[in-house]
Amino acid sequence: MKKLPKQLKNVLFTIIILIVAFGVSVLLQDVLTIQEHVTTVFVFAVFLVSLCTDGYWYGIITALVGMLAVNWAFTFPFFEFNFTIPENLLSAVIMFVVSILTSMLTTKVKRSEEIKAIGEKEQMRANLLRAVSHDLRTPLTTIYGASSTMIENYESVPDEQKLKILGGIKEDAQCLIRMVENLLSVTKIEEGKVKLIKTPTVLDELIDSVIVKFKKHYPTQEIDLDIPEEIVLIAMDAILIEQVLINLLENAVQHATGMTKLSLKVYVIDNKAIFEIKDNGCGIAKERLETIFQGNYEKSESLYDSQKRNAGIGLSVCATIIKAHDGSIHVENNKDGGAKFRFSLDIEEMNNEQ
Repeated sequence: MKKLPKQLKNVLFTIIILIVAFGVSVLLQDVLTIQEHVTTVFVFAVFLVSLCTDGYWYGIITALVGMLAVNWAFTFPFFEFNFTIPENLLSAVIMFVVSILTSMLTTKVKRSEEIKAIGEKEQMRANLLRAVSHDLRTPLTTIYGASSTMIENYESVPDEQKLKILGGIKEDAQCLIRMVENLLSVTKIEEGKVKLIKTPTVLDELIDSVIVKFKKHYPTQEIDLDIPEEIVLIAMDAILIEQVLINLLENAVQHATGMTKLSLKVYVIDNKAIFEIKDNGCGIAKERLETIFQGNYEKSESLYDSQKRNAGIGLSVCATIIKAHDGSIHVENNKDGGAKFRFSLDIEEMNNEQ
Protein backbone atom coordinates (compact mmCIF):
# COMPACT_ATOMS: atom_id res chain seq x y z
CA MET A 1 0.00 0.00 0.00
CA LYS A 2 1.45 3.31 -1.07
CA LYS A 3 1.87 6.06 1.50
CA LEU A 4 -0.81 8.75 1.40
CA PRO A 5 0.25 12.32 0.59
CA LYS A 6 0.59 14.50 3.68
CA GLN A 7 -2.23 16.83 2.60
CA LEU A 8 -4.64 13.92 2.12
CA LYS A 9 -3.66 12.54 5.53
CA ASN A 10 -4.47 15.92 7.11
CA VAL A 11 -7.87 16.04 5.40
CA LEU A 12 -8.76 12.46 6.42
CA PHE A 13 -7.63 13.05 9.99
CA THR A 14 -9.74 16.22 10.22
CA ILE A 15 -12.85 14.47 8.86
CA ILE A 16 -12.43 11.49 11.20
CA ILE A 17 -11.99 13.69 14.27
CA LEU A 18 -15.10 15.73 13.36
CA ILE A 19 -17.15 12.55 12.86
CA VAL A 20 -15.97 11.15 16.19
CA ALA A 21 -16.69 14.46 17.96
CA PHE A 22 -20.20 14.57 16.47
CA GLY A 23 -20.84 10.95 17.49
CA VAL A 24 -19.64 11.52 21.06
CA SER A 25 -21.78 14.65 21.31
CA VAL A 26 -24.87 12.73 20.15
CA LEU A 27 -24.08 10.06 22.76
CA LEU A 28 -23.74 12.68 25.51
CA GLN A 29 -26.94 14.51 24.60
CA ASP A 30 -29.35 11.76 23.53
CA VAL A 31 -28.16 8.77 25.56
CA LEU A 32 -26.57 10.24 28.68
CA THR A 33 -28.64 13.47 28.58
CA ILE A 34 -25.54 15.56 29.26
CA GLN A 35 -25.90 18.81 27.33
CA GLU A 36 -23.28 21.05 28.91
CA HIS A 37 -20.19 19.10 27.74
CA VAL A 38 -20.96 19.05 24.00
CA THR A 39 -19.02 22.26 23.37
CA THR A 40 -16.06 20.85 25.31
CA VAL A 41 -15.98 17.83 22.99
CA PHE A 42 -15.69 20.03 19.91
CA VAL A 43 -13.09 22.27 21.58
CA PHE A 44 -11.03 19.15 22.24
CA ALA A 45 -11.52 18.10 18.58
CA VAL A 46 -10.21 21.51 17.47
CA PHE A 47 -7.19 21.05 19.74
CA LEU A 48 -6.41 17.57 18.34
CA VAL A 49 -6.70 18.66 14.70
CA SER A 50 -4.58 21.77 15.28
CA LEU A 51 -1.96 19.67 17.07
CA CYS A 52 -1.71 16.82 14.58
CA THR A 53 -2.02 18.61 11.22
CA ASP A 54 0.21 21.05 9.35
CA GLY A 55 -0.47 24.77 9.27
CA TYR A 56 -3.46 26.71 10.53
CA TRP A 57 -6.27 25.95 8.10
CA TYR A 58 -7.28 22.49 9.31
CA GLY A 59 -7.73 23.72 12.89
CA ILE A 60 -9.65 26.81 11.76
CA ILE A 61 -11.93 24.74 9.50
CA THR A 62 -12.54 22.31 12.37
CA ALA A 63 -13.42 25.24 14.64
CA LEU A 64 -15.85 26.60 12.03
CA VAL A 65 -17.51 23.22 11.43
CA GLY A 66 -17.64 22.54 15.17
CA MET A 67 -19.28 25.90 15.85
CA LEU A 68 -21.92 25.27 13.16
CA ALA A 69 -22.52 21.71 14.42
CA VAL A 70 -23.02 22.84 18.01
CA ASN A 71 -25.30 25.67 16.91
CA TRP A 72 -27.37 23.52 14.54
CA ALA A 73 -27.64 20.10 16.21
CA PHE A 74 -27.00 20.60 19.92
CA THR A 75 -28.49 24.00 20.78
CA PHE A 76 -32.17 24.90 21.07
CA PRO A 77 -33.95 25.48 18.73
CA PHE A 78 -32.54 22.26 17.26
CA PHE A 79 -31.68 21.92 13.57
CA GLU A 80 -31.74 25.66 13.08
CA PHE A 81 -28.93 28.20 13.08
CA ASN A 82 -29.19 30.84 15.78
CA PHE A 83 -26.25 33.21 16.29
CA THR A 84 -28.00 35.54 18.70
CA ILE A 85 -27.35 33.38 21.77
CA PRO A 86 -24.26 34.66 23.71
CA GLU A 87 -23.18 31.14 24.70
CA ASN A 88 -22.90 30.10 21.05
CA LEU A 89 -20.82 33.13 20.17
CA LEU A 90 -18.53 32.52 23.17
CA SER A 91 -18.08 28.87 22.15
CA ALA A 92 -17.16 29.93 18.63
CA VAL A 93 -14.59 32.43 19.89
CA ILE A 94 -13.05 29.84 22.23
CA MET A 95 -12.75 27.26 19.42
CA PHE A 96 -11.10 29.73 17.05
CA VAL A 97 -8.65 30.91 19.75
CA VAL A 98 -7.77 27.30 20.63
CA SER A 99 -7.16 26.43 16.95
CA ILE A 100 -4.97 29.48 16.31
CA LEU A 101 -2.90 29.17 19.48
CA THR A 102 -2.39 25.42 19.08
CA SER A 103 -1.45 25.79 15.41
CA MET A 104 1.01 28.56 16.26
CA LEU A 105 2.62 26.41 18.95
CA THR A 106 2.89 23.27 16.79
CA THR A 107 4.20 25.28 13.82
CA LYS A 108 6.88 26.79 16.04
CA VAL A 109 7.85 23.37 17.40
CA LYS A 110 8.03 21.85 13.91
CA ARG A 111 10.14 24.76 12.71
CA SER A 112 12.53 24.26 15.63
CA GLU A 113 12.80 20.58 14.73
CA GLU A 114 13.58 21.50 11.11
CA ILE A 115 16.32 23.89 12.23
CA LYS A 116 17.73 21.20 14.50
CA ALA A 117 17.66 18.66 11.65
CA ILE A 118 19.49 21.11 9.37
CA GLY A 119 22.13 21.63 12.06
CA GLU A 120 22.59 17.89 12.49
CA LYS A 121 22.89 17.49 8.72
CA GLU A 122 25.60 20.15 8.56
CA GLN A 123 27.40 18.47 11.44
CA MET A 124 27.22 15.17 9.57
CA ARG A 125 28.70 16.85 6.50
CA ALA A 126 31.58 18.17 8.60
CA ASN A 127 32.14 14.72 10.10
CA LEU A 128 32.04 13.18 6.65
CA LEU A 129 34.69 15.62 5.40
CA ARG A 130 36.94 14.65 8.31
CA ALA A 131 36.38 10.98 7.50
CA VAL A 132 37.18 11.61 3.84
CA SER A 133 40.41 13.41 4.73
CA HIS A 134 41.55 10.56 6.91
CA ASP A 135 40.42 7.70 4.71
CA LEU A 136 41.84 9.06 1.47
CA ARG A 137 45.22 10.06 2.89
CA THR A 138 46.48 6.55 3.68
CA PRO A 139 45.92 4.84 0.28
CA LEU A 140 47.16 7.91 -1.59
CA THR A 141 50.32 8.00 0.49
CA THR A 142 50.84 4.28 -0.06
CA ILE A 143 50.32 4.57 -3.83
CA TYR A 144 52.71 7.54 -4.01
CA GLY A 145 55.37 5.75 -1.99
CA ALA A 146 55.08 2.47 -3.93
CA SER A 147 55.13 4.15 -7.33
CA SER A 148 58.12 6.30 -6.32
CA THR A 149 60.00 3.17 -5.27
CA MET A 150 59.26 1.52 -8.62
CA ILE A 151 60.42 4.56 -10.61
CA GLU A 152 63.57 5.24 -8.61
CA ASN A 153 64.67 1.63 -8.22
CA TYR A 154 63.10 -0.08 -11.21
CA GLU A 155 66.24 -1.90 -12.39
CA SER A 156 67.32 -3.09 -8.96
CA VAL A 157 63.93 -4.28 -7.71
CA PRO A 158 63.38 -8.05 -8.31
CA ASP A 159 60.45 -9.01 -10.52
CA GLU A 160 58.72 -10.76 -7.64
CA GLN A 161 58.96 -7.59 -5.55
CA LYS A 162 57.70 -5.50 -8.47
CA LEU A 163 54.59 -7.67 -8.73
CA LYS A 164 54.03 -7.32 -5.01
CA ILE A 165 54.36 -3.54 -5.17
CA LEU A 166 52.07 -3.32 -8.19
CA GLY A 167 49.55 -5.57 -6.43
CA GLY A 168 49.57 -3.18 -3.46
CA ILE A 169 49.02 -0.21 -5.78
CA LYS A 170 46.12 -2.02 -7.42
CA GLU A 171 44.57 -2.87 -4.05
CA ASP A 172 44.83 0.71 -2.81
CA ALA A 173 43.44 2.03 -6.11
CA GLN A 174 40.44 -0.29 -5.76
CA CYS A 175 39.98 0.95 -2.22
CA LEU A 176 39.99 4.55 -3.47
CA ILE A 177 37.43 3.71 -6.17
CA ARG A 178 35.08 2.17 -3.59
CA MET A 179 35.49 5.15 -1.27
CA VAL A 180 34.72 7.60 -4.08
CA GLU A 181 31.64 5.55 -5.05
CA ASN A 182 30.50 5.59 -1.43
CA LEU A 183 31.10 9.32 -1.17
CA LEU A 184 29.14 10.03 -4.36
CA SER A 185 26.26 7.87 -3.16
CA VAL A 186 25.94 9.52 0.23
CA THR A 187 26.21 13.09 -1.07
CA LYS A 188 23.74 12.55 -3.91
CA ILE A 189 21.17 10.95 -1.61
CA GLU A 190 21.51 13.66 1.04
CA GLU A 191 21.12 16.40 -1.58
CA GLY A 192 18.09 14.69 -3.10
CA LYS A 193 19.78 14.17 -6.46
CA VAL A 194 19.13 10.44 -6.37
CA LYS A 195 15.52 9.29 -6.47
CA LEU A 196 15.20 5.80 -5.10
CA ILE A 197 13.48 3.41 -7.45
CA LYS A 198 12.23 0.53 -5.33
CA THR A 199 11.59 -2.65 -7.25
CA PRO A 200 10.58 -6.13 -6.05
CA THR A 201 13.85 -7.93 -5.32
CA VAL A 202 14.20 -11.60 -4.46
CA LEU A 203 16.30 -11.95 -1.33
CA ASP A 204 18.24 -14.98 -2.62
CA GLU A 205 19.28 -13.11 -5.77
CA LEU A 206 20.39 -10.10 -3.75
CA ILE A 207 22.55 -12.20 -1.41
CA ASP A 208 24.07 -14.18 -4.32
CA SER A 209 25.07 -10.93 -6.05
CA VAL A 210 26.60 -9.56 -2.84
CA ILE A 211 28.63 -12.72 -2.19
CA VAL A 212 29.96 -12.81 -5.78
CA LYS A 213 31.11 -9.18 -5.62
CA PHE A 214 32.56 -9.59 -2.14
CA LYS A 215 34.51 -12.73 -3.14
CA LYS A 216 36.23 -10.84 -5.97
CA HIS A 217 38.07 -8.78 -3.37
CA TYR A 218 38.24 -11.30 -0.51
CA PRO A 219 38.32 -14.77 -2.13
CA THR A 220 39.57 -16.53 1.01
CA GLN A 221 37.11 -15.01 3.48
CA GLU A 222 34.34 -17.45 4.40
CA ILE A 223 30.85 -16.14 5.20
CA ASP A 224 28.32 -18.17 7.16
CA LEU A 225 24.94 -17.59 5.50
CA ASP A 226 21.56 -18.01 7.19
CA ILE A 227 18.61 -16.86 5.09
CA PRO A 228 14.95 -17.98 4.86
CA GLU A 229 14.21 -20.98 2.67
CA GLU A 230 11.00 -19.47 1.33
CA ILE A 231 10.99 -16.75 -1.32
CA VAL A 232 11.17 -13.28 0.22
CA LEU A 233 10.41 -10.21 -1.90
CA ILE A 234 11.58 -6.81 -0.71
CA ALA A 235 10.90 -3.42 -2.29
CA MET A 236 14.32 -1.77 -2.57
CA ASP A 237 16.94 -0.16 -4.73
CA ALA A 238 18.97 -3.37 -5.08
CA ILE A 239 22.22 -1.66 -6.14
CA LEU A 240 22.26 0.57 -3.06
CA ILE A 241 21.37 -2.24 -0.65
CA GLU A 242 24.13 -4.35 -2.20
CA GLN A 243 26.45 -1.46 -1.44
CA VAL A 244 25.33 -1.46 2.20
CA LEU A 245 25.90 -5.19 2.63
CA ILE A 246 29.31 -5.10 0.91
CA ASN A 247 30.37 -2.09 3.01
CA LEU A 248 29.44 -3.86 6.25
CA LEU A 249 31.14 -7.11 5.23
CA GLU A 250 34.29 -5.24 4.11
CA ASN A 251 34.37 -3.25 7.35
CA ALA A 252 34.39 -6.49 9.31
CA VAL A 253 37.28 -7.87 7.24
CA GLN A 254 39.29 -4.65 7.38
CA HIS A 255 38.68 -3.48 10.93
CA ALA A 256 37.60 -6.40 13.14
CA THR A 257 41.03 -7.40 14.41
CA GLY A 258 41.31 -11.07 15.38
CA MET A 259 38.18 -12.08 13.48
CA THR A 260 37.90 -15.77 12.64
CA LYS A 261 34.18 -15.95 11.84
CA LEU A 262 31.96 -13.71 9.72
CA SER A 263 28.24 -14.35 9.27
CA LEU A 264 25.33 -12.86 7.33
CA LYS A 265 21.84 -13.66 8.58
CA VAL A 266 18.48 -12.53 7.23
CA TYR A 267 15.11 -13.19 8.83
CA VAL A 268 11.58 -11.78 8.66
CA ILE A 269 9.66 -10.38 11.63
CA ASP A 270 6.39 -8.42 11.43
CA ASN A 271 6.69 -7.65 7.72
CA LYS A 272 10.26 -6.46 8.08
CA ALA A 273 13.37 -8.08 6.66
CA ILE A 274 16.16 -7.98 9.26
CA PHE A 275 19.76 -8.19 8.01
CA GLU A 276 22.53 -9.04 10.50
CA ILE A 277 26.27 -8.98 9.82
CA LYS A 278 28.16 -10.45 12.76
CA ASP A 279 31.85 -11.00 13.49
CA ASN A 280 33.87 -12.29 16.44
CA GLY A 281 36.66 -9.72 16.21
CA CYS A 282 37.80 -6.96 18.54
CA GLY A 283 34.45 -5.18 18.80
CA ILE A 284 33.85 -1.43 18.94
CA ALA A 285 34.73 1.05 21.68
CA LYS A 286 31.64 1.82 23.77
CA GLU A 287 31.98 5.57 23.33
CA ARG A 288 31.80 5.15 19.54
CA LEU A 289 28.64 3.05 19.36
CA GLU A 290 26.25 6.02 19.40
CA THR A 291 28.05 8.06 16.72
CA ILE A 292 29.54 5.37 14.52
CA PHE A 293 27.19 6.08 11.58
CA GLN A 294 27.83 9.84 11.57
CA GLY A 295 31.11 9.67 9.66
CA ASN A 296 32.97 11.05 12.67
CA TYR A 297 36.30 9.26 12.76
CA GLU A 298 39.36 10.10 14.80
CA LYS A 299 42.37 7.84 14.72
CA SER A 300 43.00 8.27 18.43
CA GLU A 301 39.55 6.94 19.25
CA SER A 302 40.41 3.50 17.85
CA LEU A 303 37.15 2.77 16.10
CA TYR A 304 38.50 -0.65 15.24
CA ASP A 305 42.10 -1.27 14.39
CA SER A 306 43.53 2.26 14.07
CA GLN A 307 45.78 1.22 11.20
CA LYS A 308 42.80 0.36 9.03
CA ARG A 309 40.75 2.79 6.97
CA ASN A 310 37.46 3.50 5.21
CA ALA A 311 35.28 3.03 8.30
CA GLY A 312 33.97 6.61 8.43
CA ILE A 313 32.73 6.96 4.86
CA GLY A 314 31.42 3.42 4.47
CA LEU A 315 29.26 3.46 7.60
CA SER A 316 27.90 6.93 6.82
CA VAL A 317 26.87 5.61 3.42
CA CYS A 318 25.12 2.63 5.02
CA ALA A 319 23.14 4.84 7.39
CA THR A 320 22.16 7.26 4.61
CA ILE A 321 20.99 4.53 2.23
CA ILE A 322 18.96 2.70 4.89
CA LYS A 323 17.39 5.97 6.03
CA ALA A 324 16.45 6.74 2.41
CA HIS A 325 14.67 3.36 2.36
CA ASP A 326 12.71 4.33 5.52
CA GLY A 327 14.57 1.60 7.39
CA SER A 328 16.68 1.59 10.56
CA ILE A 329 20.28 0.56 11.24
CA HIS A 330 21.91 -0.34 14.53
CA VAL A 331 25.19 -1.67 15.89
CA GLU A 332 26.09 -3.41 19.12
CA ASN A 333 28.90 -5.45 20.60
CA ASN A 334 28.36 -9.18 21.08
CA LYS A 335 28.55 -10.51 24.61
CA ASP A 336 31.05 -13.14 23.49
CA GLY A 337 33.18 -10.66 21.51
CA GLY A 338 32.97 -8.93 18.17
CA ALA A 339 30.29 -6.66 16.73
CA LYS A 340 26.88 -7.06 15.14
CA PHE A 341 25.44 -4.66 12.57
CA ARG A 342 21.70 -4.92 12.00
CA PHE A 343 19.41 -3.07 9.61
CA SER A 344 15.78 -3.55 8.64
CA LEU A 345 13.77 -2.96 5.47
CA ASP A 346 9.99 -2.78 5.37
CA ILE A 347 8.45 -5.46 3.15
CA GLU A 348 4.81 -4.65 3.97
CA GLU A 349 4.20 -3.14 0.52
CA MET A 350 5.30 -6.30 -1.24
CA ASN A 351 3.24 -8.53 1.04
CA ASN A 352 0.12 -6.49 0.45
CA GLU A 353 0.54 -6.73 -3.30
CA GLN A 354 0.82 -10.51 -3.25
